[in-house]
Amino acid sequence: MRKTTMWPTALLLVASSSFTCGDTATQSPEEVPNKGMVTMLDLGAHKCIPCKMMAPILQKMEKAYKGKAAIIFIDVWEHRDQAERFHIRAIPTQIFFDKDGKEVYRHLGFMSERAIVRQLKEMGVDQDKNDESEKTDAHHGLD
Repeated sequence: MRKTTMWPTALLLVASSSFTCGDTATQSPEEVPNKGMVTMLDLGAHKCIPCKMMAPILQKMEKAYKGKAAIIFIDVWEHRDQAERFHIRAIPTQIFFDKDGKEVYRHLGFMSERAIVRQLKEMGVDQDKNDESEKTDAHHGLD
């Protein structure tokens, strides 16, 4: 009986369009995580439905945490080497790194704004006091 493995297929699913990172727009994907600053890395694709749902959340997080944490998105369909580098099995995947660049938390799938805020807070990074993200997520029942 022939043994099959799903790993290469899964890699093709996660492995067309960009590398975006708020405060670190001049960095290449190889320079992620941003040493010296807590980093949230979202690995996904512009055509992935859950990834599309996260796009406005990431934009809001970039603004709320500007100068406090790097919020970075890498499209792994365009940057296939990054899917392998970060051992991505499904998209979206969010990876949180401490200031030293050490991975401290990983989440697979859609991640709500409230959950992102909570994780960053656990890592010692607070957002601006005027931000309404927790109220917004609570209102929409997202957690």
